[in-house]
Amino acid sequence: MPFDHNDHYHPLLLRHLPPHGRTALDVGCGTGRFARRLAARGYEVDALDPSAEVIAEAEAAGGGPRYRQADVTAQDLPEGRYDVVTCLASLHHMPFAAVTRLRAALAPGGTLLVLGCYSGTTWWDLAAAPANAVARLAVYTGERLRGTYAPPLKAPVRQPGMTLPEIRAEAARLLPGSGVRQLLFWRYLLTYRKA
Repeated sequence: MPFDHNDHYHPLLLRHLPPHGRTALDVGCGTGRFARRLAARGYEVDALDPSAEVIAEAEAAGGGPRYRQADVTAQDLPEGRYDVVTCLASLHHMPFAAVTRLRAALAPGGTLLVLGCYSGTTWWDLAAAPANAVARLAVYTGERLRGTYAPPLKAPVRQPGMTLPEIRAEAARLLPGSGVRQLLFWRYLLTYRKA
């Protein structure tokens, strides 16, 4: 599989899963890599993505999740259904206020995990930029040498429009008690537990 920064953060997200969760919603599932990891941990996973092309690729990979082409901002989500809702590098493709829809879909005690992308440059980003370039080059070179390079599927891409301080402020307003942690490669982790 091609190098993807989001894959790098899967172990971090898995550590934040609720201890006795059974149901999961993966929003913006893409080709389904994280949804399959949730299913491998015993979750019943509903995985949504607005792109028919990436849903087709996810379904071809199999692995247990129920994949569906859907736009979460226009989709009715079952209220209080999911023990965990995940959203990896997709929240910046929709209005940030969509987190309230995700919050409503959480069961009591459920956890919302957002691996998000932010706009702007901080000192942390400047330090990470050379590491980013080296990591991409090393993975690309290794894949070429092994003959395993496959061009990544061209999913829709949209640049993030909110800075990290704006995200923190909106998260505090819309998800009281949530936390936002800055990560490498212009990413952040938003965690929220429903009372």
